[in-house]
Amino acid sequence: MGKTTAEKIFASHLVDEPFAGTKVLKLDVVMCHEITTPIAIADLMARGKDRVFSASNIKAVVDHVTPSKDTKTATQAKILRDWARRHNIKDFFDIGANGVCHALFPEKGFIRPGYTVIMGDSHTCTHGAFGAFAAGVGTTDLEVGILKGVCAFREPKTIRFNLNGTLPKGVYAKDAILHVIGLIGVNGATDRVMEFRGPVVDAMTMESRMTLCNMAIEAGGTSGICMPDMVTVDFLWPFIKDEYASKEAALAAFKEWCSDDDAVYDQVLNIDLSNLEPTITFGYKPDQVKPVSEIAGEAVDQVYIGSCTNGRLEDLRIAAQILKGKKIAPNVRGILSPATPHIYQEAMKEGLIDIFMDAGFCVTNPTCGACLGMSNGVLADGEVCASTTNRNFMGRMGKGGMVHLMSPATSAATAIEGKIADPRKYL
Repeated sequence: MGKTTAEKIFASHLVDEPFAGTKVLKLDVVMCHEITTPIAIADLMARGKDRVFSASNIKAVVDHVTPSKDTKTATQAKILRDWARRHNIKDFFDIGANGVCHALFPEKGFIRPGYTVIMGDSHTCTHGAFGAFAAGVGTTDLEVGILKGVCAFREPKTIRFNLNGTLPKGVYAKDAILHVIGLIGVNGATDRVMEFRGPVVDAMTMESRMTLCNMAIEAGGTSGICMPDMVTVDFLWPFIKDEYASKEAALAAFKEWCSDDDAVYDQVLNIDLSNLEPTITFGYKPDQVKPVSEIAGEAVDQVYIGSCTNGRLEDLRIAAQILKGKKIAPNVRGILSPATPHIYQEAMKEGLIDIFMDAGFCVTNPTCGACLGMSNGVLADGEVCASTTNRNFMGRMGKGGMVHLMSPATSAATAIEGKIADPRKYL
């Protein structure tokens, strides 16, 4: 019987099975940021275990509140900074070099097909876009990962999502994943791997696949996974070119991690996206979605473009295409946060930053701050935000604030009109 990608990764990384169904896996990458890791660091120090299993396999970044906004957030950053220096963690990204973790670490080539990856952050599932098993974990698991380089999991079953057809004009990966979550619900993939397949995924860039996998957690998924292919190879080639004789050789190695044709799935869902409209959320759960046509005209106070979901260069290009030569509505404040310094620089070279600023957007440094209501775009009570982020929970971007999740294209159109708008009229 064949195996899924997740089953292959579990089998190859298995260290121990102390209880039936509980599998201890060797970790390839442990990622850390300044919000959840300082708690783990403090506990390890209190236990006299201030050590790391491998300085080279740990990646750390200050990204959620950056630069620090007050003494508390400065202290969190300092704890992580001092720890990284104490243990000679080379891949530590501080102010100036830092970016949103789930955009920065793939950009640096840290994720490969077949890897096991953990972080104290729920959107770690993003990295499954490379054919890896990547999962967010709690403080205790993060501590063990830092100290021992292992993590215990119940082996998740896999749901295969065949995304069929082709995405219509004005419809993007964000619309696709919102549609999927709307179909299965916020608990529809609980304790499951969401394996994304089909012609829609095959045609996607790595940036779009990361958007797809990023929101697996919003359906309860442990991880999202895409099959590694030549798109994966091309993205990683600058980092792996000395490891393989050719791109074809790399592809052959990566294909070993793809799910077998006779793999057994918990479910197989066939979803035709050929007639999908731009899709947005309307309530306080990610599965409360509607086509933009059904909610167009609702006023917004803020438009936010950024985050680990949609702050990559591809996203900025899509939004800028709509905003070029236009002004945002006077009742709206627009905020753009490119996800990494490299993305920011490339956007400047391409003239994208000028387009955003000429339109009336405030452009901030790379940060996660606005997404979780900590800095750089917090909402006031009663305000509404059109956002490219990943969560629309009550008060997510500020106490009493309302969030509509949508694609960069829909966000840009909404900024122009000052109310929720269909981007297709601008394309």
